[in-house]
Amino acid sequence: MDADRPGPGEELNDTGTVTEPRQAATVILLRGGERTLEVLLVQRNPEQRFMGGAWVFPGGAVDRSEGEGDDAHRAAAVRELAEEAAVEGLDPASLVRFSRWITPPQVKIRFDTHFFLAPVPDGARPEVDGGECVDLGWFTPRGALERHRAGELLLVFPTIKHLEQLSAFASADALLGFAAGREVVPVVPRVVMGGEHARILLPGEPGYDEAS
Repeated sequence: MDADRPGPGEELNDTGTVTEPRQAATVILLRGGERTLEVLLVQRNPEQRFMGGAWVFPGGAVDRSEGEGDDAHRAAAVRELAEEAAVEGLDPASLVRFSRWITPPQVKIRFDTHFFLAPVPDGARPEVDGGECVDLGWFTPRGALERHRAGELLLVFPTIKHLEQLSAFASADALLGFAAGREVVPVVPRVVMGGEHARILLPGEPGYDEAS
């Protein structure tokens, strides 16, 4: 991926000191069952310094009170979903691990984010808090990407790459079946500078192993 400027929350670190990533968790909330696949995205308040205006999956940093390890990530994911989208009633143990992304060392604000899948609970009516998040919507992964390309939705790199991966699945059930019991390997993108442009590489892409 090439960019002439970083997205919100993706500003590069010019101090030379690598920031320790904070532990974080995110829920990719699903609906559609065996028929289709839609995911919930929330829009962060444009006035926020970090990812202001971007549409993201509900999530955030792990609180110290939530402890460490997998249980802490699950607890944080459920809490953030309730805080940002008013969706409650999820059992943390029922969340399905999907991916783990660690922000590149070259970026100022870094997170070690664990992504979980969960079907929307029966009767849930997502609603934003009006502070941290100002809007929300259900989107097919392909539809969200199309609206981003049309300039209608601001998406950041990790969200784009997850939506691209989710686009391969015809239904929420198919996605959950794929992810159940799957080994999750951490993904650490790397940033390669070329003049005024920044190129983000993922593991397996040409030049990734050579990038520092």
